[in-house]
Amino acid sequence: MALPTLAHLLQLIIILSAATSHTNAIDRSTYIVHMDKSYMPKAFPTHHHWYTSVLDSTTPKSTQNLIYVYDTALTGFSALLSEAELNSLRKYPGFVSAYADKIVTLHTTHTFEFLSLNPVAGLWPASNYGQDVIVGVIDTGVWPESRSFNDDGMTKVPKRWKGRCQGGQDFNSSLCNSKLIGVRYFNKGVMAANPNTTTTMINSARDTAGHGTHTSSTVAGNYVEGASYFGYASGTARGVAPRAWVAMYKVCTSNYEECYTSDYLSGMDRAVADGVDVMSISMGFSFVVPLYENPFAIASFGAMEKGVFVSTGAGNDGPSLGSLYNGIPWVLTVGASSIDRSFAGTVTLGNGLTITGWTMFPASALVNDLPLIYNKTLSHCNSTGLLSNPPYDGIIICDIDTVDSLYDVETRSKATSAIFICDDPLLAEFQEFFYPGVVIGSKDAEVVIKYAKRSKKPKASIKFQQTILGTKPAPVVASYTSRGPAQSYPGILKPDLMAPGSLVLAAWPPNRLATYIGSNIDLSSDYNLQSGTSMACPHASGVAALLKGAHPEWSPAAIRSAMMTTANPLDNTLNHIRDLGLDLENASPLAMGAGQVDPNRALDPGLIYDVSPHDYVNLLCSMNLTKAQILTITRSNNYTCSSPSEDLNYPSFIVLYTNKTTMITRTFQRTVTNVGDGPRIYKAEVTAPEHSTIFVWPEKILFVKKYEKQSYNLTIKYMKEKNGIVKFGSLVWVEENGNHTVRSPIVVSPFDDDLL
Repeated sequence: MALPTLAHLLQLIIILSAATSHTNAIDRSTYIVHMDKSYMPKAFPTHHHWYTSVLDSTTPKSTQNLIYVYDTALTGFSALLSEAELNSLRKYPGFVSAYADKIVTLHTTHTFEFLSLNPVAGLWPASNYGQDVIVGVIDTGVWPESRSFNDDGMTKVPKRWKGRCQGGQDFNSSLCNSKLIGVRYFNKGVMAANPNTTTTMINSARDTAGHGTHTSSTVAGNYVEGASYFGYASGTARGVAPRAWVAMYKVCTSNYEECYTSDYLSGMDRAVADGVDVMSISMGFSFVVPLYENPFAIASFGAMEKGVFVSTGAGNDGPSLGSLYNGIPWVLTVGASSIDRSFAGTVTLGNGLTITGWTMFPASALVNDLPLIYNKTLSHCNSTGLLSNPPYDGIIICDIDTVDSLYDVETRSKATSAIFICDDPLLAEFQEFFYPGVVIGSKDAEVVIKYAKRSKKPKASIKFQQTILGTKPAPVVASYTSRGPAQSYPGILKPDLMAPGSLVLAAWPPNRLATYIGSNIDLSSDYNLQSGTSMACPHASGVAALLKGAHPEWSPAAIRSAMMTTANPLDNTLNHIRDLGLDLENASPLAMGAGQVDPNRALDPGLIYDVSPHDYVNLLCSMNLTKAQILTITRSNNYTCSSPSEDLNYPSFIVLYTNKTTMITRTFQRTVTNVGDGPRIYKAEVTAPEHSTIFVWPEKILFVKKYEKQSYNLTIKYMKEKNGIVKFGSLVWVEENGNHTVRSPIVVSPFDDDLL
């Protein structure tokens, strides 16, 4: 055997070096490392020097592994580390946490990104993503096989949990796991009302409607890669509190339009007994019910006494004033808003010009180089137009007046495809689009029509399944969300706040209709886009779960206060949030409450408005209810009516007037608790509603220590206008030499049948 030459040896050394280098690269991964900067020794001039020294002590000095230093939005660094090096780093003084770097992908609902929830800083890491919190969902059941209820990464079921996984028709108790830790169904009420029913799937917690699966996965679904709605909003799905446990209480079945109070009460009662921390209820009455006859009000009072946070939707009967039906003082009432995301199709003309329009056609249809047809005389999408009698296969251009007429137009169309021209802003909330077409605005239509008229052989192509982020303005108040004043008790401003509710993507039963193509092709999907305050409610419930995880000592009222006083009244253009139901006018708190929920700011609200159970009883005592009616709600004779008061310590203010009112003066007293560390001084800044004068005394409040309480009075004087329009403003307590702003909305509203 011949000896290797020098060239061979050099080549072998190069190969071995490359292999060693490749092995080192494989052994190391990029990690984001969070550090407590208070641990930095004074000997180091900067954090960069400190982090370099830390890495030198835990990794080979020859390894250039420091990638980024973070010192503004977060404190720490990113570096290439092996598992052994990371374990060594964990023992270093000042180490907080670390996690592997990941490829950034679009979230399916996109609401987490829109609400600024992120793994680097804020409420997600502070609460460990909702770990150790149990969310009970009162709804239509659950589809347990959905990937959103996988238990990867979940901790063991807590010993304090008293629930169970109830089996039934097509639902084996083994389907529960460390994510879906409890399932029960309650149907004795519906069975009693329908004794001769033979409907299947009623003796089970399995979701045959889809609603419960959607809401429960929104509040606390686990991570699911590759989720989408027929190619729209594709990415990784997750709930607002992805590490929280889920328990489903099925109190309603899809087989009946009515759901029964007895089932609701039993489900909510059992949820409290089982030990849930947060209760999410995306249901309610669409008519006025007195508090003492409202199952939500009754059961949620008991839940509140036990420290359970209850979140409900405002309803979908907007935009009329007084349409809100979950105006319960001791729960969170959530309105619905849009997301900064839209779904689109791109139109490419034969001359190369590309225009983006709106579509949700659920397929990657082939609409390529088809003739573009425009006839000015027949350009309106009516029964005699081009859609009904196209001269040949092609893409028709025609007008529609409103988005409501789109369904009828799609049904009648015999054209291969169409470009609809429409400027209706309600298009942003439209979903069912089973026709291979696209909607564009009148401005873009000018270019398309000009090309179609001047070109000898105009052609166009349409590409579907596009998702666009950064839509402005957003959020806007959804047109359908119900508005206050709450007729069950108008003296408390409702809704409390709003959360994303329009076109939210979440889990869906695969045997339920998701959408369709044409008039006879039904389509299923594991994930579906849905709109309503039913979708907004679980977003807020998820935020409450995160806050419960970060602040387990806070009462339900404290959590609600933190969410309200930090809610954002501005959109992503930094202007006041607008109302889609009122031609994009500035939204009043009767539509949006305090504003859009802001999870990260709610983590550290500065001040909170706390409320005890007896404070709610004092409110009930001021409502001229009988002892029996009050006892129905409180379920206890331990409460007395010695101090009735309609002035609840709530983080918002509302003054009501009737048609006979000319001038009104109202004084409120509030008590705030300092939840910040150390001494704090806050100064009042007031924006008074039009035709109002507001006085706040004292104008400054001083806190010496944490959990100290201070009180103030707010007096509003209002001279009624002839037209009876809702007016609104705000009170903001601004921390001097600090970062906290504690905002409360102020509303002056009519409350007469002839004024609403």
